[in-house]
Amino acid sequence: MDFIETEEQNMIREMVRGFAEETLAPTCLERDREQRAPLEEWLEFCKATGLQGVTIPDEYGGNQVDSVSESIIVEELARVDPSFSVMYCVHVGLCSMTIALHGNEEQKKQYLPRLAGNEIGAYSLSEAGAGTDAAALGCKAKISEDGSHYILNGEKMWVTNGDSADIYVLFAKDVDHPEFGDKKHGGTTAFIVEKSFHGFTVGKKEDKLGIRSSDTCSLILKDCRVPIENVLKGVGEGFPIAMNALDNSRIGIAAQALGIAQGAFEAALNYAHERVAFGKPIAHHQSVGNYLADMATRTEAARLMVYKASLSKQLHYEEGAPRHTMDASMAKLFAGDTAMWVSERAVQVLGGYGYTTDFPVERFFRDAKITQIYEGTQEVQRIVINRSISP
Repeated sequence: MDFIETEEQNMIREMVRGFAEETLAPTCLERDREQRAPLEEWLEFCKATGLQGVTIPDEYGGNQVDSVSESIIVEELARVDPSFSVMYCVHVGLCSMTIALHGNEEQKKQYLPRLAGNEIGAYSLSEAGAGTDAAALGCKAKISEDGSHYILNGEKMWVTNGDSADIYVLFAKDVDHPEFGDKKHGGTTAFIVEKSFHGFTVGKKEDKLGIRSSDTCSLILKDCRVPIENVLKGVGEGFPIAMNALDNSRIGIAAQALGIAQGAFEAALNYAHERVAFGKPIAHHQSVGNYLADMATRTEAARLMVYKASLSKQLHYEEGAPRHTMDASMAKLFAGDTAMWVSERAVQVLGGYGYTTDFPVERFFRDAKITQIYEGTQEVQRIVINRSISP
């Protein structure tokens, strides 16, 4: 594996870092306090970088990049603003890429140019009783009397970009086909749903510990009418689509966790070289110096795992290599734990200041926790890894 960034990857890193520091950093804390989604910042990102379509083929208005570059984008956004990074992750990965991979030609023509523009995408799988157990969906889909629409009823939960999005990839169970019977995954179907559809309502916005500038909402479907043409791939084909999307998005969350660790480490490092105690910068005291060394080492190890998983993903789609399921779960598991460990040590290095909002480490600490939970908890990642390594 070549560990040297290409010229294009380095250019992307510098462009995104510049945007994050110049545009996101000044409004980060205020948006976190107000729980305000970065909608103005999103429009500026689309205008300034054009990177909102990196998983969309060029013929549909996209600007595809390699998978390592995609992770670099997420990493650099999360290094400054984890809330914006997860908004981006869901848009490019769970929504845009899912439609690009599984949509038919008409669906791609209808939706991908909009997602490559400045409309925001979301993904809705989880429900109150179907989070970790993604197969236990309660949201039901029935065909309308005239056969032109599916009628969806139920409530979805934990939808990132829930209120900000225009286009959703949403999962429900078709109950009109007896051949699915009582099969656990039977009838699970993916739909492309628009916010404007009749019967679609955004519900409660969650009041969260971290990533507070990312809106996380429930969705209420009450006789929601979805054109039958908006079924992705086919009726009953939803569960494999969902699992494939999670393979991809777990790498995105791992990249987010990596960015959080990097941002927290840099904040702690800078402070430790400026703060003087007992006649010298605290970075020169052995206990703090050991913290910094371990933080740097764990962050770099996480980076290598994230990039390896990213490359495995690219080889799977381009060359038919084996699925990247285990690499994605390993990267997500390790990077999530690293983000939590490094951000906690960063608070400790800053002492009392680390416990205040005067420095970003308290926000990194709060934001880090979710990377151990969403896209499959750490416990689920261990199950996936164990299945992959077992004969």
